[in-house]
Amino acid sequence: MDVVERIKTELGSAPVVLFMKGTPDFPQCGFSAQTVAALRAVGAQFRHVNIFEEPELREALKRFSNWPTYPQLYVKGELVGGCDIALEMYKSGELKKVLAAAGAA
Repeated sequence: MDVVERIKTELGSAPVVLFMKGTPDFPQCGFSAQTVAALRAVGAQFRHVNIFEEPELREALKRFSNWPTYPQLYVKGELVGGCDIALEMYKSGELKKVLAAAGAA
């Protein structure tokens, strides 16, 4: 399976997928930690992918999403954005609504 197919498989594996640095319990950057905290605060069920474990996927995902930074939050296979967007959505209450509509909160 090529790396783009792998990305698509990951995106299809759960309604909410977070490509992040580290894991939810041991994030390896502050932005990933903040995004996980926002997801947990709304009771989200999400799958994570540690991009440090797969350098090829890490680089390919930047091209796939046309988004240069991590974390990257996807809902129903669509890129929502990174940390700043997730935090803005959390503060406004939109994150919980979007996740609930996806069946993940």
